[in-house]
Amino acid sequence: MSSRPSRLGRPSRPGRPDSSGRLARRLTQLYGGLVLYGASSALLVRSGLGLEPWNVLHQGLAERTGLSMGVVLTVVGALVLLLWIPLRQRPGLGTVSNVLVIGAAMDATLAVVPDAHGWPLRIAVLVAGIVLNGAATGLYIAARFGPGPRDGLMTGLNRRTGLSVRLVRTAVEITVVVTGFALGGTVGVGTLLYAVSIGPLAQVFLRVFAVPAASDGSTVVAAGQPRRAILRR
Repeated sequence: MSSRPSRLGRPSRPGRPDSSGRLARRLTQLYGGLVLYGASSALLVRSGLGLEPWNVLHQGLAERTGLSMGVVLTVVGALVLLLWIPLRQRPGLGTVSNVLVIGAAMDATLAVVPDAHGWPLRIAVLVAGIVLNGAATGLYIAARFGPGPRDGLMTGLNRRTGLSVRLVRTAVEITVVVTGFALGGTVGVGTLLYAVSIGPLAQVFLRVFAVPAASDGSTVVAAGQPRRAILRR
């Protein structure tokens, strides 16, 4: 592995291999972040107050198909990854791991965490889920193993269409929320709170979990598009 991140979040400078300790840290952050992301999304489900945009769609599809949300999340992630082919996006280890790990972690958490009852508990579970989601995002992106499939879709559309990442992301997420809601997914105050808070939270945790660059010991948080198209399920 080399030291400097490319625009897709992968190191790009040749001839600078990671030390074993640094690589172990990056892998720990990658998989810890993915597991935590799935668990935090499950908390939002249990709060019953609204989900992240993509999980509104996943929940709606789960209601219609009888599959678990984690399985639907995995299948949709794989289908989105296929859209990378015409967009000429290159998946990284983090991209493939994203598809395989988050859904399993979500289902495992849903199996052991019951629905929250009563407004104080529901609000507490919602807030905990959003904050943990921000921490998971920081862990995952700062590991710099490549963007998630949905992030790559947004950045790929940005490059192919010339539209801004913000505009592409907004259009995609409005589409998945409306579709998911029509299918039976939960939209509520949690959806709005997530939308306005996940960006600032992710930026804070990106700094907290930044991995020092191998070349000069400086701290690299994330580069280019993954910072602007924060991890979305």
